[in-house]
Amino acid sequence: VQLQASGGGLVQAGGSLRLPCAASGRTFSAYGMGWFRQAPGKERELVASITGSGSRRNYADSVKGRFTISRDNAKNTVYPQMTSLKPEDTAVYYCGARYGALEYANWGQGTQVTVSS
Repeated sequence: VQLQASGGGLVQAGGSLRLPCAASGRTFSAYGMGWFRQAPGKERELVASITGSGSRRNYADSVKGRFTISRDNAKNTVYPQMTSLKPEDTAVYYCGARYGALEYANWGQGTQVTVSS
């Protein structure tokens, strides 16, 4: 599966952004999707994930209550949504796909999110 991310940009603290990630292929529902970020000088971290069916979601403690992830398998798209943004959310954000329980092996291009104070 190939992934194409969109969205991102500059936003003030407290603002919101959505980062749709569209996938090619006919078996999108077989892939769990992850949403990662990497800030300068830090390792890439998993922010949120959603199973292929969309029935289960997990979030990093740092974003719980502020970020949500959803998907529309008919449109082959996952929708990471960020609200109540903080300057520490500034990072390059990536979507990733994993087939079943395998490791994430498919990546979209990163998109920069910058939150100003």
